[in-house]
Amino acid sequence: MNKIIGVEDALSTRAQQEAREGKRNIPAEDIPFYADRVRVYPQRVKGTFRRLKWAVLGVLLAIYYLVPWIRWDRGPGAPDQAVLVDLTQQRLYFFWIEIWPQEIYYIMGLLILAAVGLFLVTSLAGRVWCGYACPQTVWTDLFMWVERLVEGDRTKRIRLDKGKLTAGKAVKKITKHGIWLIISLLTGGAWIMYFLDAPSLVANIVAGEIAMITAFFIGLFTATTYLLAGWAREQVCTYMCPWPRFQAAMFDEDTLIVTYRAWRGEKRAKHARNPDWSKRGDCVDCNACVAVCPTGIDIRDGQQLECISCALCIDACNNIMDRVGRPRNLIAYDTIRNQTAGVAKKPIGHRMIRPRTVIYSAILAAVSAAMLVTIALRTNLEINVLHDRSPLFVRLSDGSIRNGYTIKILNKQRATRSFSLDVKGLSGARFQVVGQNGTTGTAIISATPDRVSSYTIYLTMPSKALTSARTEISFVLIDSRTGEVATHSSFFSAPRN
Repeated sequence: MNKIIGVEDALSTRAQQEAREGKRNIPAEDIPFYADRVRVYPQRVKGTFRRLKWAVLGVLLAIYYLVPWIRWDRGPGAPDQAVLVDLTQQRLYFFWIEIWPQEIYYIMGLLILAAVGLFLVTSLAGRVWCGYACPQTVWTDLFMWVERLVEGDRTKRIRLDKGKLTAGKAVKKITKHGIWLIISLLTGGAWIMYFLDAPSLVANIVAGEIAMITAFFIGLFTATTYLLAGWAREQVCTYMCPWPRFQAAMFDEDTLIVTYRAWRGEKRAKHARNPDWSKRGDCVDCNACVAVCPTGIDIRDGQQLECISCALCIDACNNIMDRVGRPRNLIAYDTIRNQTAGVAKKPIGHRMIRPRTVIYSAILAAVSAAMLVTIALRTNLEINVLHDRSPLFVRLSDGSIRNGYTIKILNKQRATRSFSLDVKGLSGARFQVVGQNGTTGTAIISATPDRVSSYTIYLTMPSKALTSARTEISFVLIDSRTGEVATHSSFFSAPRN
């Protein structure tokens, strides 16, 4: 349950935290085992990183909401949505690329690229993913913008929450939560559009013909968006997300992190009219960095689990430095190596090329190259042959030996194709296609568009022509129109004698 705190409560909460860390001598029995959540009221701030966050937020939200509406012509009978996960037909469409179930390795490759790319970015610039591109950050930023728009900035929101329930307060709260629910509903609906055709889904919703399972998932994603971005907020980053707990393993002394330059800021003191800066640090102890932090931490206490590297504290501090006439970047993206060197007034810059970044880059390059090669060599025709296991062969009345096979043809084109099927390594074999009359030396079969066509085929050989109990063979499938060839290895089984 949220607890709205005042200055005294905040000080006591901080004292309890310092006691747990051994910084303050408080009897153990006076330290509560559980502390209520301290409600965070981030203050509006202007600056370079705030503008960058707005730009990233706008681009990501535009991609999320608009991509399902992009059309892509794939021909008759095919979905025309550019990005679609078609669970019914078991396809994943991404513009001109169509991924089949057996090509799931492409998805694995993308996940590997995403993971290693995140490792590389983290080793270079800390938790910039958390601060700028994480869905929790993006939607929380959006919800907080709505909150400020309706209820006002930090001081007004604190006063509103502490005040008695009035008609004005009720209107503001209802308006805020109503807008949150609308955004959440649009978010949940947009997610479902990646799995169902967007215009058809909207038409069904308007007509009241939405399926129960579709309504359930829209409601589920609406509820999670509303709860996580509207209520949980920083609690998701601190307690629910595993990333903060192992991202430190990717940090080193050359990783850029949001840092308070204590060697320059200490000793802190309130700003005076004519301060003697030679006898004090640049930090005027205004707490502006704390007021704008979306997780409510004090960056001056050092690197912390709750810090998402959004850099809003940098903007807040730079604004204060401009007012008091001191150099900017008292709080800045900096490295531990630079921090150490800064004490001796010998900053050394940012070293990007180092063993871990080279390794991550090499993995990214290798996986990317492998995926590009497989996509470039990807064919629109595949054949798979399954030999009958029970029995392996049958001796016919004339003494000849017959083997049974199941032939599966994967036709990735959106047109019916005709093929001739031959066998190499077994001279004189005769085909019989189940469903077709008679036997021939070459089987003529067809494949339906964008489907897997299956045939049962019997291959017959005179027993005198067989010299081994197992003969290695290859099935050769040739497109009658284009001459495209697909092969698959198998065997022909016969009695040992």
